[in-house]
Amino acid sequence: MIKIGVIGAGHLGRIHISLLKNIPYFTIVGFYDNNPEAVNSIKNEFGIPSFTNADDLVAQCDAINIVTPTLFHFDYACQAIKAGKHVFIEKPVTLNSVEAKKLALLASEAGITAQAGHVERFNPAFIAAEPFIKRPIFIDFQRTAIYNPRGTDVSVVLDLMIHDIDLLLHLVKSNIKKISATGSAVLCDTEDIAEARIEFDNGCVANLTASRIALGNNRKMNIFQKENYLSLDFLNKTAVRAIVKTGKIENEKVYASFENKSIVHENLEVKPINAIAHELQLFADAIKNKKMAAISLDEAYDTMKIADEIINTIKKNNL
Repeated sequence: MIKIGVIGAGHLGRIHISLLKNIPYFTIVGFYDNNPEAVNSIKNEFGIPSFTNADDLVAQCDAINIVTPTLFHFDYACQAIKAGKHVFIEKPVTLNSVEAKKLALLASEAGITAQAGHVERFNPAFIAAEPFIKRPIFIDFQRTAIYNPRGTDVSVVLDLMIHDIDLLLHLVKSNIKKISATGSAVLCDTEDIAEARIEFDNGCVANLTASRIALGNNRKMNIFQKENYLSLDFLNKTAVRAIVKTGKIENEKVYASFENKSIVHENLEVKPINAIAHELQLFADAIKNKKMAAISLDEAYDTMKIADEIINTIKKNNL
C-alpha cells in the first residue's frame, strides 16, 4: 500500500480526500491545513487524522498530494521531493515556469514519481474524442466561469486557461512560431479575462479565451481538421464529430450539403468517468509500477512557459 498525505483541505482538497479513500493502493495517513474550520470539517466527515504541521505529515508518508492555493505549491513540493516522497501537484503546479523547471529537475534527481493535476486530459469528452484528433488545422477553446473568489490569487491564465494550454501542447507536436495575447484585470489584481492566439510551425493555429467574470459557465473546444470537425463540451461531457460524406445519405442527419457532398454529425460515445479519481488512480499506478507519471512535471513546465509568455504579453500590451 502507498501511504499518502494531503496538504490542503479546502474545496478541492476535500474532493481529493473523498476519492483517495476509494482508490486501491492508497492509504490516507492524514492531512494538513492551517484553517481550523476546514480541519474540523474534514476530520468529522472522513474520520482521518489531521497534522499540526506539514513536516510530520511528510515524514510519515510515501506520497504527498498538494492541493493548496498555488502560492504554496512550490515550497511544499520541494519539501516533499527532497524528502524522497512522490508528489501529486494540482494545477497550476507553480506560480511561474522558473519554479516549475526547478521542481522538474528536483524530481528527476530524486527519482520519485511526480504528477501534475491537469485534469481535463481525463475529461470523458476529451477521452472520447482524442482517437479522432490527428492533425488539427485550427483549434478554438472557450473557458468561462461565473465569478468565484477561489483561484483568484493568480491570473485567469493560470486559473482557467492553463487547462487548455495543456491540452493544446498535448495535441499539437510542433514548435510555436508566434503568441499574441490580450487581457485585463476587472475585479482582481491579476487578469480576469484573457485571450491568446498561438501559431505553430506546422500551420496549426489556436485561439484560447478565458474569463472568470462571465455570465455563465462554459468549457468548450472545437477542432477543425481536413478529415473531420470535432466539438467537445467539457462541462456537459459531450463530443460530436462532423464528417464529410459523398453520395446519397440515408438514416443520418445531414447538417449541410453541397453538390454530392454532405456533412453528417455523429455523437461519440462518452463513457462516464470521474476525471479526478482517474488521474489519482494513474498516479498510484505510476508509483506502484515505477513508470512515468501520466502528466510529468516536464510537461507542466512546458505549459507554464506558454502561460508565462501569455501573461507577459498581456502586461506589455497594457503598459
